[in-house]
Amino acid sequence: MLTSLRRLVRYRALIASLVARELKARYRGSVLGFLWTFVNPLLLLLVYTFVFGVVMPGARAPGVEPYSLFLFCGLLPWTWFSSSLLESCTALTGSGGLLRKVMFPAEVLPLVTVLTGLVNFLLGLCIVVGFAIYSGAPVFTPDLGWLVPTILVQLVLTVGLALLLSSLSVHFRDIRDLLGNALTLWLFATPIIYPYTQAPERYRWLLDLNPFTHLAVAYQAILFSPSPYTQGRRLATLGLAALAVFVVGYAVFDRLRETFAEEV
Repeated sequence: MLTSLRRLVRYRALIASLVARELKARYRGSVLGFLWTFVNPLLLLLVYTFVFGVVMPGARAPGVEPYSLFLFCGLLPWTWFSSSLLESCTALTGSGGLLRKVMFPAEVLPLVTVLTGLVNFLLGLCIVVGFAIYSGAPVFTPDLGWLVPTILVQLVLTVGLALLLSSLSVHFRDIRDLLGNALTLWLFATPIIYPYTQAPERYRWLLDLNPFTHLAVAYQAILFSPSPYTQGRRLATLGLAALAVFVVGYAVFDRLRETFAEEV
């Protein structure tokens, strides 16, 4: 596995090229082109603001204002996470021609999927920061330094799961459909549309078992909450767990590597 990882570093130019190609292909033929990367999260944020500010003001969590910003702080990283996992399920099965090339590193494909989502996420953060400044929420605080390690932890966790799911999906094509339903349940089991403190205390231990709970709470505290972020120890623990997921995911991927060309 270490040999494969060292080899992967040598393909960094290929990875960057494939990410750029994926981003260009996503908006090829559209009038706005790459600007849709900014327009999509902006429109989504405006929709949340209208729905929870005008249509259903009573549906938002009490004491969380502006609620649309709170919601977006959790949904934006969740969108990166969930879309990367779903797309990784077809990253290998849809690239049979590349996999049949002897020297092509197969792990590049799920990695490109995750990194493409990361680029969209980072650009969406610009919308979050702009809206936070507009709404008067504290943004440029010392807690902002926690944003980079939080993103890195999510990146390692997402890549590990993407490697695992992409390799297993080659042999079990139903994984994508199962994952789509599981992600719906996972979303509601994560304090994104409601604050962590609103969950009943006797059930919070279940939320604590959810790795994305700690990521969502971290993003909300860093980008939304005026109180200092104090969950650094939990984030460090999640980082170690994410590293373990990455090792397991890469080990399974490496073990099944030889079967990809035959199955796709």
